[in-house]
Amino acid sequence: MSNGKYGKNGGSASGQMVVGLGVIAVGVLFLLDNLGIVEFDYALQLWPVIFILAGVLKFMQSTSSGGRAVGCTLVAVGAVLLLKGMGLIDVTWRVLAPLLMIAAGLMVVFKSAGERKQAAGGMLDKDAGQDTFVRLTALLGGIERRVSTQDFRGGDITAIMGGCQLDLRQASIQGDAVLNVFTMWGGIEIKVPDDWTVSLEGTPLLGGFSERTGAPRDNSKRLIIRGVALMGGVEVRN
Repeated sequence: MSNGKYGKNGGSASGQMVVGLGVIAVGVLFLLDNLGIVEFDYALQLWPVIFILAGVLKFMQSTSSGGRAVGCTLVAVGAVLLLKGMGLIDVTWRVLAPLLMIAAGLMVVFKSAGERKQAAGGMLDKDAGQDTFVRLTALLGGIERRVSTQDFRGGDITAIMGGCQLDLRQASIQGDAVLNVFTMWGGIEIKVPDDWTVSLEGTPLLGGFSERTGAPRDNSKRLIIRGVALMGGVEVRN
């Protein structure tokens, strides 16, 4: 019994397409620069594109309004930094640093507000327990969560310059569960029971996905992990 709202492979395929298009765009810029067709003396100032790419990926994979807010905020931060580096706007770091702090706070606020709205509007399954779906966000810090529900159905984990640890060893799955992960300059560690099958469908971008699990006795319980590791890592183990 798979959770239909996550789709089958759409999130993974879309993420890989965005990564591919982003790499192609950067490669074209450097090629034009090397051929002398277009002057890009500020090539190194294109690094904020990383934020924009990360924001687009996060927005596309998110299943909640809070996650989409995080994606939009990353895009906005990347756009401001990119325009500053190109000299199109004049913003000093004395102004930009507080704005980045405000943006980080807004990500947390929007995420919290989105979850409250979903709960108040009855969008969550009434038969689902508190831990059936997990929504974890680590921003410039760390978070540890242990889940023991016997009907785990998935959720979202975001780690930006921070770390998340999710312990599912006391939990169980009724069929398939989909867990969307996103890490940027951070790490996510997921511990699963030894009778779960883990299917990694993530997209590493200067990062990595690692699975250290033993072969389960059967394939009746499957955890599907999708998402992006941008200069960060996702590790799954028993």
